[in-house]
Amino acid sequence: MITTRPGYPRWHTASAQGPRSHNADAVGAYAAAGAPGIVFALADGVGDDPAAAQAARVAAAAAARTPVHKGPVEAVLAAQQAVRERSYGDAVLVVAVPVAGGYRIAWVGDARAYAWDGTALRRLTTDHTLAEYFRARRQPVTPRMEHVVTTSVRTTKPHEIGTAEVTGGGLLLTSDGVHKPLTGSAIRAILADPAHGAAELVEAAIAHGGSDNATALYVEAVEADSITVRFPVAA
Repeated sequence: MITTRPGYPRWHTASAQGPRSHNADAVGAYAAAGAPGIVFALADGVGDDPAAAQAARVAAAAAARTPVHKGPVEAVLAAQQAVRERSYGDAVLVVAVPVAGGYRIAWVGDARAYAWDGTALRRLTTDHTLAEYFRARRQPVTPRMEHVVTTSVRTTKPHEIGTAEVTGGGLLLTSDGVHKPLTGSAIRAILADPAHGAAELVEAAIAHGGSDNATALYVEAVEADSITVRFPVAA
């Protein structure tokens, strides 16, 4: 689909199955008529089976199609309703809803959002994992705890949904198959090259020994003279 409305950001996404049997990651992007921008969502199915993959697709599509005025928490809850009605699986999710000059973020699980201004990379989300739960309480953490999520699309309660807001610059959404193999400095080094983006992040994650599906969605900062961009209604 082609849009000629000024002010829409250029964005790109990439995904790799990695060594898994299924690619259970999914992205969604939708711009409703008259809306101030594009709603972006990235979901990562819990598990390595068709049910996980379906849950991720359902969650990402439902979240992305939530009306902007309802906000990102309602987008997560819309994804929850869709997953409960249309899937047997579960997923983690991060969604970005446009506001004037930036995005409102909501998430469950360990899908992440980062702000990128061309120089500094700032993480906007905190992983909802057993490791982070114990780390916040200054308790010992084991490697296995990094992979155990404490919230998910199917199970979360509204008050458990994480929220954040960012203004200006670019936006990066990732599944753990990208941000676990890659350090923050590695992500910064890739994005520092204007010719690089989602595809290079995914390739680097797999090359660095990633053992999971790897998906990235990178939204470039809006250029004042940007007129035409191409984007799918939903992915």
